[in-house]
Amino acid sequence: MPASADLLAFWARGAPALYRPAWSVLEILPFRERLAGVSERENHTRSFAWSSEREPHAARRREMLAKYPQIKALYGPCARTKYVCTLLVVVQLAAAHALRGAPWWLIVAVAYLFGGVVNQALLLAIHELSHNLAFVKPWKNRAFGWFINLPVGVPVSETFRYYHLLHHVHQGEQGTDTDLPTELEGRLLGNPVTKLIWVMGQGFAYALRPLFVHPKSPSRAELGNLALQLTFDALILHFWGVKALCYLPISSLIVMGLHPVAGHYISEHYVFRPGQETYSYYGPLNRLTFNVGYHNEHHDFPYIPGSRLAALKRIAPEYYDGLVSHRSWTKTLWQFITRRELGGYSRVKRTARERVAPSG
Repeated sequence: MPASADLLAFWARGAPALYRPAWSVLEILPFRERLAGVSERENHTRSFAWSSEREPHAARRREMLAKYPQIKALYGPCARTKYVCTLLVVVQLAAAHALRGAPWWLIVAVAYLFGGVVNQALLLAIHELSHNLAFVKPWKNRAFGWFINLPVGVPVSETFRYYHLLHHVHQGEQGTDTDLPTELEGRLLGNPVTKLIWVMGQGFAYALRPLFVHPKSPSRAELGNLALQLTFDALILHFWGVKALCYLPISSLIVMGLHPVAGHYISEHYVFRPGQETYSYYGPLNRLTFNVGYHNEHHDFPYIPGSRLAALKRIAPEYYDGLVSHRSWTKTLWQFITRRELGGYSRVKRTARERVAPSG
């Protein structure tokens, strides 16, 4: 794709730095591009799998609602979310204040062991807010997103919302779904060394990829998000110092690399079994991440908050028990890095259709 050439030039210039275990099956099943409607273009390690069919979740949602209309009772905001998020903001800012005079090694250690988990929880709360799952009125979700964005250190709430809603409506579509690796990433992520380096810095990959795959001018909401974040960062720097300020974005970035919680970035859509392009994780870290591991359930019903996704699975277990799922995000990272057949090309792509702009 043309964006790949731009990305290559950018790096050349120097970029800124359920419940059914299926691992025995996964170990013997190499990745093959044999999805229904998928044409095998090249060897699976050298090209994406291309599907001629639409993403699977809308059709499954219609079928499930016809069979279980009571699922609609799970729709709507979770009243608990705003209180949990406010507590997380207070705790993270208290940690930044406590570390304002600490040595750098301690700041990094606390960021990895504690602060990163808190900030990842806040980022995944922003994910919930992008679907209006904390308040009934959309503007309240967006405003609250700006607030809980503050400890993250960099403005992400509004931009994430735009691209994430596109990801749901246009899953796997080239040039629209920025969750997909670029052609350049596909080429580079073919051996354990490059995959390890990429995983360590995948926070930068997720932040920079939209600039090349689907660039756009910043909206007024994004500019407002930016202005508030810069003002907050300036106040932290003025009153608490540079170490307290640095602790916040360090926490956000470090947890997106070689960290157990970062496994969800790989587990959600990288193809571990042919014929399946979305995967759920059913493990203990869901308790710290607003149940983002219930990813098939989330894509099937994005208007159900994370706190009720387990209830969805209990209502209709036959739709999820037969799917491959993950039980360990750490193991997911390990397998992605070490297994030869997994890499940047281990994703399903489809030709882009008419784009639906995010709203609400």
